[in-house]
Amino acid sequence: MKVLVASRNAKKLEEMRRILAEHMTTVEVVGLDDVAPYDEPVEDQPTFEGNALVKARAGVAATGLPTLADDSGICVDALNGMPGVLSARWSGPPKSDDRNNTLLLAQLADVPDERRTAHFACAVALAHPDGRELVVEGRMDGRVEREVRGAGGFGYDVLFVADDHPGRTTAELSRDEKDAISHRGKALREIAPLVADLLG
Repeated sequence: MKVLVASRNAKKLEEMRRILAEHMTTVEVVGLDDVAPYDEPVEDQPTFEGNALVKARAGVAATGLPTLADDSGICVDALNGMPGVLSARWSGPPKSDDRNNTLLLAQLADVPDERRTAHFACAVALAHPDGRELVVEGRMDGRVEREVRGAGGFGYDVLFVADDHPGRTTAELSRDEKDAISHRGKALREIAPLVADLLG
């Protein structure tokens, strides 16, 4: 049994494969680079759930494979929940983690430490060829630091300190530490047994 994960992000794919494998040992997880190319949809929905479903539905329609897709981002309280669904494209095209992080730091430069609260949100959707769909959400609360720290993870990990691991950014955590608390880890652990059950 194959499941498509609708992503080309190597770090995200590896993270998803690792967590899914705990529940789905007989399932082969493939990414977008492992299937015939298709027109990927525009992520134009106002919610993480909406964008995850758009990507999952496109994947199952194009490949006939059960398709998992996620949409995630950082929601900063002082910015009224932004970047939110715009997280990956916050600084404009082309996508750049470094530019996104630099822009976020600039936007929060005058915000005092006690108001730099934020959370990562993730929605993971499954679209099955028979029309059934599942969506779960995960969340990781924390705060935005004033400088980039750490070499692990991706995206805004270098700026984010989770409430569950104060003192270190999520880019400074070990893989297992981050998996245990991350928004994506929580959502994947919730959906993995549901997917395993759905695939029989």
